[in-house]
Amino acid sequence: MATTDYTVTEATDEPWRTVFGHSDPYPEQADGIDAARAVADDGGYLALEGACGTGKTMLALTAGIDLVRDPDSDYERVLVLTSVKQQLRQFEADLRTINRTLPDDWRPVSGMTLVGKADVCPYARENRGGVDTGNVYERCEGLRERTRDLVGDADGGEASAGALAEQARRAQTGLADTGEDGASYLETAGEPTPYLPEMPAHGGSATREGVEYCPFYAQYLDDLPEDGDAAEAVPFDFADRGLIDAEELVRLSAGHGTCPHSMMGAVLPQVEVVVGNYYHAFDPTTVGGFTGALVDDSTFVVCDEAHMLEPRVRDLVSDGVADASLRDAENELTRVLQPVQFEESGRRVEGTTDADLVRGELADADVSLDEVKLLTEFVRDLREELDRRVEGFLDAERRGWRDDPTDLDDEEIPLRDPEAPGVDEITEWARDAGYGEQVWARAEQVGAVVARILDEAEDEDRQRAVPGVGRTLNAWYRCDHETYFRELELLRTWDETEAPDSWRRAYNARLALHNCVPADAIGERLADFGGGVLMSATLAPLDVFREVTGLNYLESEGRPVEERTYGLGFPEENRASFAVDAPKFTFSNRGPPGEDNETRRAHADAAAEVAATTPGNVLVGMPSYGEAEWMAGELEADGRIDKEVLIDESSDDTATEALKADFFDGDAKVLVTSIRGTLTEGVDYEGDRLAAAVICGVPIINTSSPRTRAVKTAYDREFGDGFETALTVPAVRKARQAIGRVIRGSDEVGVRCLVDARYARESWNAVREYLPEYEREEFRPVSPDMLRFGLERFWDDRQ
Repeated sequence: MATTDYTVTEATDEPWRTVFGHSDPYPEQADGIDAARAVADDGGYLALEGACGTGKTMLALTAGIDLVRDPDSDYERVLVLTSVKQQLRQFEADLRTINRTLPDDWRPVSGMTLVGKADVCPYARENRGGVDTGNVYERCEGLRERTRDLVGDADGGEASAGALAEQARRAQTGLADTGEDGASYLETAGEPTPYLPEMPAHGGSATREGVEYCPFYAQYLDDLPEDGDAAEAVPFDFADRGLIDAEELVRLSAGHGTCPHSMMGAVLPQVEVVVGNYYHAFDPTTVGGFTGALVDDSTFVVCDEAHMLEPRVRDLVSDGVADASLRDAENELTRVLQPVQFEESGRRVEGTTDADLVRGELADADVSLDEVKLLTEFVRDLREELDRRVEGFLDAERRGWRDDPTDLDDEEIPLRDPEAPGVDEITEWARDAGYGEQVWARAEQVGAVVARILDEAEDEDRQRAVPGVGRTLNAWYRCDHETYFRELELLRTWDETEAPDSWRRAYNARLALHNCVPADAIGERLADFGGGVLMSATLAPLDVFREVTGLNYLESEGRPVEERTYGLGFPEENRASFAVDAPKFTFSNRGPPGEDNETRRAHADAAAEVAATTPGNVLVGMPSYGEAEWMAGELEADGRIDKEVLIDESSDDTATEALKADFFDGDAKVLVTSIRGTLTEGVDYEGDRLAAAVICGVPIINTSSPRTRAVKTAYDREFGDGFETALTVPAVRKARQAIGRVIRGSDEVGVRCLVDARYARESWNAVREYLPEYEREEFRPVSPDMLRFGLERFWDDRQ
């Protein structure tokens, strides 16, 4: 979408300065923009670590928009991906800043923020029409399907799309004319819509109910031209509006009476900047059904918080199927088989429509009835095998679980030795039971046609289980046994409807297929884009980052990769940084919480000294929530500090937000949390909200977990040192993210304290080498007995 809005200013030969949203860039920004633009011109990527204050969002947007506006460039859009909502808001704010500062004769940069259906569906937003955030996806698909069925072909539909939309509008008018109570428009995003708050129905009478449909979707279908160009169905001008966020999209769409989610899909290929999350580029289902138009070489992609790229994509390209889904899939398969079985047995049924429908759909899809029967038997037997394995595991490892099923934890049941790749036990069981390649290979196609039959035959809004089950079974058989690890996951829950002696009362079980090494998936998807920037405050060491995110693969394919590292640009005298040479906070040193030993005393003393000497809020990060609970108890004991101590627990968003509000409000406090929680990354502690952060230990995840052992083994084979690449480096990045909460602006003052000998000096398991050079220079080693002296001197100098 290159335009003529592209000029070289008189003062410089850097045309991107016209797009840049501020008067003068930082030197790091100017260097980064030039580097990003140059490497993207050659189809490559910039891997950028920039400390807080570098201005990374403006840097990336400027480079991308400049390329899009360059008439000599092939780039048509910028796609921003971020895993943190706060960063998404920052990209929105910076794009608005760019548009405010563009020359008067330039048109604004068009943009859109991608959100889920629950955020834009008028009915779900207002909890009306039988739609809420919990059922919006199932309800939406059902209503869309019925709306399309009512419209049908030009000759075969019951009504035109326009007639359906007009019917819904007339219903509102009719109620208003008769003066009936409740005659009001559905309103959302501060805008009245043309429809009633309740869902309309078509074709009803005194003796039968009408068919529910979505009037917003009907209006979209009516606006859609015959050639199917969705952009022509957009009833508002999006090219000159700048950024369209979710609220404005809903207001503009719903006010016209058209579907906001359909409008999002229609507009997103047309705008110059799209802001979304990793799902929009790396989740196969999302890309296949919604954002595929963005994934090509005309897109400049920005991966923000790129230190999370590897774990987030690992989850997205892994797969799994729950026990409940297997149960539902078996029921769905059975419901498709029954009409034909009833007819073949001569049993009396009301007509043969269902049987004819089944045969017709199966024939059209080239799927036989025997294949449906085989998959039904396989799913039933698989569920019985899963039941046998779970019960056997609990009997062997958690004796007495039937007597007290409430005292159980999440569990992993490996289906092979995590450290010795080989065929998993479920695949071996299926082979021994006589289930061969046919049932695995055809499961996805059979599942898809069964779902289509049920959607035709049953008037209900629900997502079918059998397509997902079929897809997972196909992947289970198709994926290799070195990159992928298969296990049974037991997730703690409670279901009173299950029998008291059933494990299903206490657990949800899931057959899990984990992609241990997502580098290929990341690299292959990045190769689909024209180029871009992968950036974070914590990418170091960049050689490891390049390996685990597939950048080395891209470079081997002739796609250039450049690197930049920019340190903290704020005044160094405003911060004190300590690497405390305390005993290593490893389990072998510290023992379980509550044990009194030198290691625990040293870490509790360090946290207490920082909390006592700091005139403001203090964040204390521990390797786990259990250790956070221990530390909170230590700080509260015997009046060690005179500040209130708050403890974070694994909880929902509402509880976390309430805890943050409490921490920020009133007198100075200490907040103790897990470094692997939600309060140490992507949270805004700007201004005087945080004066110090203490990180105790290196937050390496549980290395005894079968899944972790499998990932480490796969990384050993792929990259040479699995413990370093899969465990140590991500842990150090977590610690650096937490410590980076303190200094967020040029006027902010604070203390950053890494407590553990592994940060302070070299040893066989030291992590100091994984800090970038600029941080190694700042985090100078200090002995525990000298910490208080350093703290007092720093704060005394600030007074």
